[in-house]
Amino acid sequence: MTYLFSTFVALLLESGLNTALRKKRIEKEISRLAGHYIVCGIGRVGNNVAHELLKTKRTMVVIETERTILDPWLEEHHDVLHLHADATDDDALRKAGVLTAAGVFAVTGDDSHNLMIALSVKLLNPKVRVVVRLHDIRNTNKARKAGADEIVSPDFTGGLRIASAMLRPHAVNLMDRMLHSDGALRVEEVVAPKNFVTASVGATVPKSRDYVLMAAHHHGEWVFNPPDEHLLHAGTALVLMTSPDGRIRLEQALAREFKKTP
Repeated sequence: MTYLFSTFVALLLESGLNTALRKKRIEKEISRLAGHYIVCGIGRVGNNVAHELLKTKRTMVVIETERTILDPWLEEHHDVLHLHADATDDDALRKAGVLTAAGVFAVTGDDSHNLMIALSVKLLNPKVRVVVRLHDIRNTNKARKAGADEIVSPDFTGGLRIASAMLRPHAVNLMDRMLHSDGALRVEEVVAPKNFVTASVGATVPKSRDYVLMAAHHHGEWVFNPPDEHLLHAGTALVLMTSPDGRIRLEQALAREFKKTP
């Protein structure tokens, strides 16, 4: 009995130690991140958001307060950085790297919780982009005041998707094929760095099988299907149809133009 009891206690202590060490390791890895995304809530909508981030090769951190939701999800995505915490808590957001993150998804199943997440995030880092999920579209003004940069209502967007399936079936079919293609084709955007050297489209974004340039956006002005002589400046956003690898290669090409600055 003494042997069994001591073995049981040792197993408990070892399990607790391993959990503590793993938690420390995850927090250390997160502390080194920059330009990543934070997904607050890994339910039905959050799961789809995370899947899209993984498929398009974006770095992310998941925050989920319910173990019954988080643990089954981690069984399939055990390599994803995560925190078992409340995303409205400032400490949890700091541990998730909100001060260096590129964006935060507030996609829990509770509108009021998502509003609190948006407010907490903006108080910590006003520059980070926040997308909020809302069931009740009447909460839009509240979400804007809380700091939401973008608001998505699954019911509203679902209605538009149903209408599009009737009115423009070929366009919808193209988008569906992109989402389910092996190459993970997407309509993506790439922004020229702050100190980007002004250059033409032809010199910076030459014709390639890796991408199709659809538009350029700068200071509120859109240029669709920009010609080769169109000039790109720091902050210009390029909208392309491309794969994750194509997007990464173009980001690297723009970064090289940045490094050429005298």
